Amino acid sequence: MLDSVLPNKHLTAEQQDVFNEILDFCHTNLKNNTKGLFQLNGDAGTGKSVILTQLFLNIESDSKQDSTDNYFLVNHPELLKVYQDNAGDFSELRKNRFLRPTTFINRMNKDNKTADVVVIDEAHLLLSEADRYNNFEQHNQLEEIIKLAKVVVIVYDERQVLKLKSYWSQHVIDNLVTRFKLQYKLETLRVQMRMQAPRSVINWINDLTKSLKLDPIDSKKVEYLDGSNQNYDFRIYQDAEKMYRQLCHDNDKYTKSRIVATADYPSTLDGKKHYVNEGDFHLPWDQYNYDRVTWAQKDSTINEIGSIYTVQGFDLNYVAVIIGPSVEYAGDGRIRINTNAYEDQEAFKKRHENDIDNIDEAKKTIILNSINVLLKRGVRGVYVYFHDSRIYDYLKES
Repeated sequence: MLDSVLPNKHLTAEQQDVFNEILDFCHTNLKNNTKGLFQLNGDAGTGKSVILTQLFLNIESDSKQDSTDNYFLVNHPELLKVYQDNAGDFSELRKNRFLRPTTFINRMNKDNKTADVVVIDEAHLLLSEADRYNNFEQHNQLEEIIKLAKVVVIVYDERQVLKLKSYWSQHVIDNLVTRFKLQYKLETLRVQMRMQAPRSVINWINDLTKSLKLDPIDSKKVEYLDGSNQNYDFRIYQDAEKMYRQLCHDNDKYTKSRIVATADYPSTLDGKKHYVNEGDFHLPWDQYNYDRVTWAQKDSTINEIGSIYTVQGFDLNYVAVIIGPSVEYAGDGRIRINTNAYEDQEAFKKRHENDIDNIDEAKKTIILNSINVLLKRGVRGVYVYFHDSRIYDYLKES
């Protein structure tokens, strides 16, 4: 599940070329004493984190000789646990170099210091406005990090932006490059490395989360309505409980399989836990994880429902996805997004910066992004259940 972020993982030819380019970019800017930003784009599962971890291991291995002060930042508590734990396996890495962005910003400002190279995974999760709850007083975390570093390397996927307070666009990044007169390079990874799925399945997910289309997959190639595919399991279920039972079977056989859901279900308490109910299906949401072991690593969480906050960035062998009431059938093979049915109030928390032209469209994008993140967790297979049964009926008729 977590192999994708371990250093010393073999790089593909595409990844190796990008790795070499980023490393050369860092060395050149440090040598010339120029400020630089390297942006690595790529869809979920294209191996962005693999490159970053290899890069940071290389930079830290040379840090004593080069006398550089480097940091690895990620604004995702579950992923941060993984990176810090992995650091203990390599003598070149230090756990105190893996930080949350706010911790880095506040610490460097307090000590009046600057860093040499700062690597940021999941940069689309950086705050783009002040958030006093998270002790961030400024307006944009990437801007503050650029001020505090000579070279910044970011991994960015605009389709993984999940909150209004961290709402990003390429335009914002371009403005920072211009304002700070940065040396700038952009590369994009395009080969899907996580999902061992045929292109037809990837296209179906992309169409659903980009264009709101429900075009059926060619049933001659993939029998996907409660069926299976020999090479990659892609199934759409009419019954959430039946889907969960199949997932449990996969977990017994392959391990690292979990059920997840969109944040569409009200907080109905039952025995001090919040539950998701769909017909005969009845399971609690994931609980706040105080342990060093991540939610996705725990065997017991097969009995819970994960969210984007517990599985984003992680590999699963199989993932079962419940798509809730915010996704409605619109007729004629299309769906629509009902933002009023989305229960993640934190995602839509009022944004104070007046830099989003259409808040309603931004909210719809956030919901679609969350679905995209959930559907792209499964290495071996993905199962899907729609709350709105008309979607299943349309696919069956088609």
